Amino acid sequence: MILLDENIILSQRNQLRQWRIHFSVVGINVGYRGMQDEDEIIPILHKFSKSTFFTRDHDFYKKDFLHKKYRIVVLNVDKDEVAEYIRFFLRHPEFKTKAKRMSRVTMVSPSGIHCWQTNAEAEQFIEWVDR
Repeated sequence: MILLDENIILSQRNQLRQWRIHFSVVGINVGYRGMQDEDEIIPILHKFSKSTFFTRDHDFYKKDFLHKKYRIVVLNVDKDEVAEYIRFFLRHPEFKTKAKRMSRVTMVSPSGIHCWQTNAEAEQFIEWVDR
């Protein structure tokens, strides 16, 4: 399941729909509007096995949030580029499948992808491929 934070604007959600990328939105399809980050959204991620949560909230980029059941992707891009970077990310060879996306907390930016992964002692950097 792809889950979008409510901070992803409507135009970007509509673009993802046009590309046939299926998702649910916190505050619309899951939970309620204004849910608190750590206290309420993290437990939702535990309920939906193998979910990938996309947000623009940098508070989610913490090694402490690593878990084998989900992945967190923080989008460090302009609000009008979110859909494009979600699509780039989902097509990247390193993250193409649910299995490859799990157990990581990731920061996506125009310069590349930073991530924490289970059993890794240091933050990794992965370059974009054919963006």
